[in-house]
Amino acid sequence: MRAARDAPVDSMGAEQCMDQGAEPKVYRFQVLISLMLSSQTKDQVTHAAMTKLRQHGLTPDSLLATPDATLGELIYPVGFWKKKVVYIKKTCEILKRDYEGDIPPTVKEMCQLPGVGPKMAHLCMDIGWGKLTGIGVDTHVHRISNRLGWTRRPTKTPEETRLALEAWMPKELWSDTNLLMVGFGQQVCVPVGPKCGECLNKALCPFGRNALLASPKKGSPRKSQKRKGQE
Repeated sequence: MRAARDAPVDSMGAEQCMDQGAEPKVYRFQVLISLMLSSQTKDQVTHAAMTKLRQHGLTPDSLLATPDATLGELIYPVGFWKKKVVYIKKTCEILKRDYEGDIPPTVKEMCQLPGVGPKMAHLCMDIGWGKLTGIGVDTHVHRISNRLGWTRRPTKTPEETRLALEAWMPKELWSDTNLLMVGFGQQVCVPVGPKCGECLNKALCPFGRNALLASPKKGSPRKSQKRKGQE
């Protein structure tokens, strides 16, 4: 179902937003900014904002020299764009002061940046530093993992889901998990009205089996009886 790699995340996700020819330090910074913008934001919107930022100049120095109002115009309409202007500016100050303009080299330090949580930190370590420290679990991965029963018991937060997945999933699969599951969540296992009927996992997925059983086919006796009772 993900062989075509044609979901929005495949062409406009965090791994597709950076200047591939940038020097490593700048590339890592752009990874971080892309992930910060992506929170509560569709990939299409994040990609558009990153394109404008790159054209403007996407380094800690250039963003620190950019007025807040201008930075807001460049990233609008990403989710919570006003807060993200503040987070980005504070992050740039920290990177200049403590890391010589680079991004932190550990998940712990990454999570101390404003607006950065575990999901962003693990993805940034993987994409930016090439270090696999954990699975990046967003709302798609969290939702699908629970629907498939991959967490053994229901989890309430993405961080709980990450720990549950890492407890059994081979580490060599961690890096691909986010990209594959996000695309799957964008195209098939969507939040509302998932396409369980066309999903290849429907025989294995507890959620999918229940959804199909709860949806009588057109013209079925069950549906016909319901219509007669209403007449």
